[in-house]
Amino acid sequence: MNDLSPLVQEARADFEQATAPADLENAKARYLGKTGRITEQLKALGALSPDDKKARGALINAAKQQIEAALNARRDALADAELQTQLKSEALDVTLPGRKRGAGGGLHPISRARERIEAIFGSMGFDVADGPEIETDWYSFTALNNPENHPARSMQDTFYVDIKDAHGAYLNLRPHTSPMQVRYAQAHARRYAGQATMPDIRVIVPGRTYRVDSDATHSPMFHQVEGLWIGENVSFKDLKVMYLEFIQAFFETTELKLRFRPSYFPFTEPSAEIDIMFERGPLEGRWLEVSGSGQVHPNVVRNMGLDPERYVGFAFGSGIDRLAMLRYGISDLRAFFEGDLRFLAQFN
Repeated sequence: MNDLSPLVQEARADFEQATAPADLENAKARYLGKTGRITEQLKALGALSPDDKKARGALINAAKQQIEAALNARRDALADAELQTQLKSEALDVTLPGRKRGAGGGLHPISRARERIEAIFGSMGFDVADGPEIETDWYSFTALNNPENHPARSMQDTFYVDIKDAHGAYLNLRPHTSPMQVRYAQAHARRYAGQATMPDIRVIVPGRTYRVDSDATHSPMFHQVEGLWIGENVSFKDLKVMYLEFIQAFFETTELKLRFRPSYFPFTEPSAEIDIMFERGPLEGRWLEVSGSGQVHPNVVRNMGLDPERYVGFAFGSGIDRLAMLRYGISDLRAFFEGDLRFLAQFN
């Protein structure tokens, strides 16, 4: 019978010459495929006698096993070579210095400004209140003397939620924190209902607010602090003294001036913008608007559950972001919300 050793040697040589898995599979087909040389040997067994078929079949199977062993060995060699190439390309230089862990997180500059504002007003006897950011139309507008279809509503153009309140009006993302002034005053009035006297209402409401506006000095989401002081003997003089004390404490300087500039807000009458001017520093000599303010309108006092003939007071609203920009010398509001750690790390 023919010796199959040359065939096995030839297959081993072909497998060794294969430098890629695809080349190896092509070589395999030449020997072990449907039309391969081992398969041809097996087909030829049909023409042999039973004894010769048995002996020849044993030789063919032995040759097939040797070829398969050579094939698997070459497969392993190619896989190992590919792994080594990958390891070299992804190798780490362990002699390089490691990355240092950061010093840790810290408060966002807006949070720092908010905490500072709360501490200053707290020292002056003001409570700090918080409330829902998704509000009803009544608290956001109507209760603040801003009825439906009033043109002043465009001043607080906000976003709406596809849910209606009990009166059929869509809920909104509050355009200011003033709704909480009404809620707080209502709760205060209920608490002291029936008593001869009622302590003054003094509260600030810091928080997120929303309006359809976006540029270097405006954001669709921004932070605002509103204040309310209502009592039987509260005047504009109290507002001026209080706000001047606050602004000097916030900026840690007495070298600034404050002025009231007539304005219009539906929820106050009379109304005024509050401007400040630094007497030193990079903003020296420039009047800068920092707040809106005014005597609370009688209709708003009435909606708070109080008698406007007896109780009077003032309200003001300041942008926390605006105050933080002035305090830290930031010219673009958007830097606060972009999440750039290089910018934020300066404040920690």
